[in-house]
Amino acid sequence: MQKIHRILIGIAFSPNLKPNLFEAFRIANLFNAELIGVHVGEKNTKKETDLNKIISEADNLNKPLKTIWQRGEPVDVILKTAALQNVDLLILGALQKENLLKYYVGSIARKITRKASCSILLLIKPSVERNPCKHIVVNGLKDEKTEETIKTSVLFAKHLLCKKMTIVEEISQSELHVKVNDDKSLRKATIAKERLKNREDQRVKNILKDISCSDISIKTQSIFGTRGYSIGHYAKVKRADLLVMNAPTKAGILYRIFPHDIEYILSELPTDVLIVK
Repeated sequence: MQKIHRILIGIAFSPNLKPNLFEAFRIANLFNAELIGVHVGEKNTKKETDLNKIISEADNLNKPLKTIWQRGEPVDVILKTAALQNVDLLILGALQKENLLKYYVGSIARKITRKASCSILLLIKPSVERNPCKHIVVNGLKDEKTEETIKTSVLFAKHLLCKKMTIVEEISQSELHVKVNDDKSLRKATIAKERLKNREDQRVKNILKDISCSDISIKTQSIFGTRGYSIGHYAKVKRADLLVMNAPTKAGILYRIFPHDIEYILSELPTDVLIVK
């Protein structure tokens, strides 16, 4: 299970700077972690004054804030800083490209998730006042990374005081091997779906039996559809506060040609998203 000792927040002087920082301060305190802020761009008196004003209004940090000012391309600077500072969690909110009135998270997140060595938290709805985390949705697909992702989700649930978690098992329609064209084939498809659902539920239960999570209500949900798109839609419909996904796996040229399931999530972020490395 991952431990969160150092957190890096990308500081952009966007309209969301204050709520992004307030969220980062709260998360750092909940994990009792050190918080490092990096601004990609020029350092000047106005920026320092604006930043210090927001910091003075935020919760007191358990550990002192470290601020880094660095010129360069956002992706390069953030990745390099995260590596040099030995960061466990990278928080990205609305990032501004220096001197451009353009705020974005998805496009930068795509590049960073492919190269970052740490987990990434994408904030799309930061708040100055704390909104309790009531429901976490976690991918439960059959993958070697899933056990670690579920363990990390439980860790976050405990620190965020979240009592409800749903582990979503995305199953491809191709696994059914049944073409529905009459009542008989429909019954076959229904039975096949139930068997697949039971198989996936048992697989997740085997993971959970070794995790201490008795204080969290955890249920499983099987969904048939396109990986990434299905769980993103589910998280949106269920109004989840956090969606937790496996980090994409690099696989040479195929990785660049065919979209990973995380691409569907990043194209239209349904809620705050944690990508577990």
